[in-house]
Amino acid sequence: MATAAAGLAPAKEVVEKKVELLKEIRAHEVAIAELDNLNPSRAVYQKAGNIFFRKSVKSVITTEQSNRYSIASLSSYFLSLACIV
Repeated sequence: MATAAAGLAPAKEVVEKKVELLKEIRAHEVAIAELDNLNPSRAVYQKAGNIFFRKSVKSVITTEQSNRYSIASLSSYFLSLACIV
């Protein structure tokens, strides 16, 4: 019985991590949609660490998309772990 409980804990952690990653993906999708509605000539500020940098809308969209894809690949990895466990 103790082994069954021990086996469920890692699976639960994997599922929680996957849910957290999906929330991050959704946040990036919302940010991209909001940036798409801005005028391309408008400057926006992007936070990097504790500093905000003024950038073009296009460069920030590119950064958000690359972040979304990297998080999506992590989410796929955790999904594969959940299937193994």
